[in-house]
Amino acid sequence: MKKVPILVSSCLAGIPCRYNGKAKTDQNIVNAVARGEAIAACAEELGDLPTPRPPAEIVGGDGYDVLQGNATVVTINGQDLTETFVAGAQKVAQLATSNGITEAVLQDRSPSCGCGAIYDGSHNGILVEGDGVLAALLKQRGLQVSARRGQ
Repeated sequence: MKKVPILVSSCLAGIPCRYNGKAKTDQNIVNAVARGEAIAACAEELGDLPTPRPPAEIVGGDGYDVLQGNATVVTINGQDLTETFVAGAQKVAQLATSNGITEAVLQDRSPSCGCGAIYDGSHNGILVEGDGVLAALLKQRGLQVSARRGQ
């Protein structure tokens, strides 16, 4: 029986999809994808955001609050990207469901993938407890989600 793959953030798999056009490569993740043990996805790119793009943070809460309509995802320039972040997260969650995925390893601190800690929405580098939009949605759907910080 083939083992079900895990879901990983594309940037951890060495794909330059972060807001700054770079990756946060984790060689173990790259190897897992190469072996077919992991599937890489970027919620922000699947939400049709360009790379590179202005940095964004969640304002008014965390990913759960965004999904409930009580917080927003806003760029450093003040552009509201909430709908785009939610749409991208939904696409990744559907990818996970269609592949029977039950576990995800996501890039830490991200407004999409952050798990346990995200930036506070001030764009001043202040971390607060919480999950990003994708991490929250995956957890709501019963996936085991953890964060990793690539290089």
